[in-house]
This record gives sequence, structure tokens and C-alpha cells, in this order.
Amino acid sequence: MNHVVKGTGTPGTAAGEATPERVLALADRAAAVASAKVRAIQAITSQTRILALNATIEAARAGEAGRGFAVVAGEVKAIAGEVARLSTEMDGELHDALSALRAVGLRMTEEVRGQRLVDLALNAIEIIDRNLYERTCDVRWWATDAAVVEAAAEPAPARVAYATKRLGVILAAYTVYLDLWLCDARGKVVATGRPERYPGALGLDVSGEGWFRDALASASGDDFAVADVARCAALGGAPVATYAAAVREGGEARGRPIGVLGIHFDWEPQAEGVLRGVRLTPDEATRTRVLLVDGAGRILAASDRRGVLQEKLVLARDGKPSGFGRDASGSTLAFHLTPGYETYRGLGWYGVLVQAPDLRSTGPIRVDPIRA
Repeated sequence: MNHVVKGTGTPGTAAGEATPERVLALADRAAAVASAKVRAIQAITSQTRILALNATIEAARAGEAGRGFAVVAGEVKAIAGEVARLSTEMDGELHDALSALRAVGLRMTEEVRGQRLVDLALNAIEIIDRNLYERTCDVRWWATDAAVVEAAAEPAPARVAYATKRLGVILAAYTVYLDLWLCDARGKVVATGRPERYPGALGLDVSGEGWFRDALASASGDDFAVADVARCAALGGAPVATYAAAVREGGEARGRPIGVLGIHFDWEPQAEGVLRGVRLTPDEATRTRVLLVDGAGRILAASDRRGVLQEKLVLARDGKPSGFGRDASGSTLAFHLTPGYETYRGLGWYGVLVQAPDLRSTGPIRVDPIRA
């Protein structure tokens, strides 16, 4: 998919003491203490009943002399029974209360962990958007370079040679690009920044490419075109994000389009660098997949390099820009829609984290739908 974007002007508490895990730990400890105390009370009442029974037997043997003692034994037995009843009731009530408390703790843990993953997903997509915003600035700026404008206006050998030299100088300073292509108005690549490395690019017909057509048809020098990430055969099959702007007569913002400058962002290492920079703990890093996906769910970049430009991820977004939930395997899936940056509104991409459950955690959390 290709996109043309209208410009808006010149680019320009103590650790471990206040956490949900602490609530779970306290709930489990309270449950263990309560259970132990109830068992102790039940053991005592059992012993008391046995003593009362023995006392009743001895009172019966004593006959008339033991009658008063039998009354006391009966009262002790009744009290033991009452204590046993109360301990059973307390056991049930405490169990219900502590189970509810643990459920609250689990929910709090899920919310905190899920929201943290959403924040990390936002961080990833924000960083890539800021990076790509700079690419939109680059292409609009370089399209006004005098050497580029002159070669587009008249692709004479001397002018093309000078434009090639200028593009090479730019590439030497901006190492995030694989190549820069200057195309004439018919879509023929007349100059590149790396003719030795990518000889197949020179003379290539790109008139059928959406980024070329959209850039050539743009209204002013404030506009740019962009194509979704794709592998480029002329650049060795490397995945690139291509940005383009019209080269205009005289380098003027409202000048007549006389060509197009296309710049090919070296997508794979740059995107992987962003994903590796997501701040996960060492344990989380072993069980978390960090992704960038487009609006259709196609994986554009993955921290584990699996499924890039091939796999699709189903996001149950329910119309929400961000959220988290659990899939059938119990993994937490968190996402956030691109917020855009400055004049770059983004392409509808999402930052996504898929995190497998921690087997050392306090237990499973029930599967819920995606949460906002």
C-alpha cells in the first residue's frame, strides 16, 4: 500500500512493598496462617470432646457421687461442640474472604502487568514514528538540492555525475539508508547514491511504483509519499521503507514536478534496534516477542525475526487504539496504535508485545478479552 501525505508547512514506595505481587503474597500467607490456626483449634476441640467423654464414663462409674461431675463433663462437651462449630464457620468465611482478596490481587497484577506492556508497545511505535518522521523531512529537503534539481531538469552526463556524487555524500552521512534514487518525470532512475553496490537500480523503470506516482502527483514541496515496508529486488531483496518527494522546477515548493527523489530506509536493522531497545527485564526478554505490525496485522518487524513480512497477527482491538488481553495459550498480548509525530501522522501501525506466562508466578489468570 502506498500513502501520500499532505504537508502542513516546513518540517521541523520501597521496593517490593506496594505491588500487586505483595498483595498476593500477603493473601497467601494469611490463608496459610488461618488454615493452621483452624486446624489447631479443631485438634484442641477434638481432644476436649474425648476428655469430656472420658469424664462422663468415669462419672457414670462413680454413680451418685459422680453426678455433679457428669454435669460439668456435659457442659465441657457442649462448649467444645460450639467451639468446633465456630471454627468451621470461621474457616469457611476466612476462605471466602481470602479467596476474594487473592482474586483482587490477581486482577491488580494483571492490570499492572498488562498496562506496563501497553506502555512498552506505545514506546516502541513512538520511537519508530519519530525515526520515520525524520525520513519525511530528509526526502523533502534533499529533493530541493541544487544538484538533484538540475539533474532532474536536464539529465546530461555531467549533471547526473554530480548528482550521483551528491547522493553518495548524503549516504555517507546518513547510514540508515540503503540507497537514494533520482528519477526523471517518466519514472526512469537516472542517478543513485551507490551505483557500484546496486548497479541494477540505475536505469530502472519505477513508473509503476505507487510511491513514484503519488510523489509526482503531489501538490507542493510540503508533501511526501510513502510505501509500506517491502523487499526491493534492486537492493538485494532487502526490506525497505521507501519515502519519496517530487523534485520541482527551480527547487521551489510550488514549482512544476520534474522528477522524483526516492529514499530507501534500511528497515531491518533500524526496526530491530528499536525493538531490542524496549525495556524488558532479563526474565521477560526470554518470553516476550516485541513486534511492529501494520493496520492489517502484517508483521513488519519482530524481535525474534520470525514471520517478518509474511505472518499476520490477529488483534482483537474492538475499535480501541490500545489494550491488552490473553490469548488461548495464556500469553498476554498488548498493543498500541501509532500516535504519529509532528507532521507525520503514521501509517496505522501498531506496537505489539506478546508475553508468555511466567511459570514461577502465583498461578494462572483467567482468560479475558482485550482490555482498553
